[in-house]
Amino acid sequence: MLQLQDNLFNARQSRHQPKLKLWRYAGLMLTYRCPAACRFCYYCCGPEAGGLMSVDTAIRSWEGLVRIAGADAKVHMTGGEPFLYFDRLADICQQAHRLGLTPVDSIETNAGVWNSPTELKDQLRMLDHFGLNRLKVSWDAFHEEYIDVDRVREFVSIAQNVLGPRRVLVRWARYLDAPTGIRQQEENQKESTLLAALAADSCRFTGRAAEKLAPLAARSEPCDFRGRHCQNALLGSKGVHIDPYGNVFNGQCSGMVVGNVERTPLDVLWKTFEPDRVEFWRTLYHDGPFGLAASAEQEGFRVRDRYASKCHFCTDIRRFFFDNKIYSTIIAPYDCYGH
Repeated sequence: MLQLQDNLFNARQSRHQPKLKLWRYAGLMLTYRCPAACRFCYYCCGPEAGGLMSVDTAIRSWEGLVRIAGADAKVHMTGGEPFLYFDRLADICQQAHRLGLTPVDSIETNAGVWNSPTELKDQLRMLDHFGLNRLKVSWDAFHEEYIDVDRVREFVSIAQNVLGPRRVLVRWARYLDAPTGIRQQEENQKESTLLAALAADSCRFTGRAAEKLAPLAARSEPCDFRGRHCQNALLGSKGVHIDPYGNVFNGQCSGMVVGNVERTPLDVLWKTFEPDRVEFWRTLYHDGPFGLAASAEQEGFRVRDRYASKCHFCTDIRRFFFDNKIYSTIIAPYDCYGH
């Protein structure tokens, strides 16, 4: 297990200055592909998206996290929709189990991809055997637009019977009890339904959410974000997400690549990440997206009149960077910016 001082940035900080937290969790994104194209997606997952994480990439990431956090390392499998590639999901969990790595903490699913109750039971028993701790079902008004609620209810019932009710978590269960009926609504009704869902539960306006949802909730002027740096987000996330291609995203900041585990071990990436040294990260660290906007405007970027959040502002700028191949080693991949 590493210590805080093993990171180059931390080693330069005085005792009372903020430090980069140890990465203790990793979300392994098996794929960007998903049967749904939810408007709140933090990426741009959907039926046409791609990518499939190899067993080697997953295990390399898992082992790197264990070298960082030891027994505190927590890995969750996510997507896209991981049950689209159940055999690959099972192979990764089996290999981690065989190597004696920390058990998979959770698997996230929209509960819409399964063939029969018998097959699903066998799949869940297999994951249980490989050490699965919890199964998380993502369910809300946004998923309801694409996934049949009765199918999700049956999935949850089967999972609870196999794993036990306490190991099956539904986000948010109230939508199972009282679905919104969004699939039968006209577009203007859908927008009202989704706005009500946004008012009830917060959303991170990155990826597709920045394009499809944020304009509905945009109330803040760009100047409202002046002085709002991203120091806490960069230093305090305590974890990463790793996409099918090995790209590492710090915390929940999708589409900003810290490095790639195919080229550099995860523990080495943590040791060498210095958010105040590289121009892009340094600007976010000190000035947040308002600082990025200044350089983007020099390249032709036009700031919108209103934004829904600091993350919406940041994503709008980063989409411009992506389209114009600016900071291309950091602003990637297409699956986070695809139209």
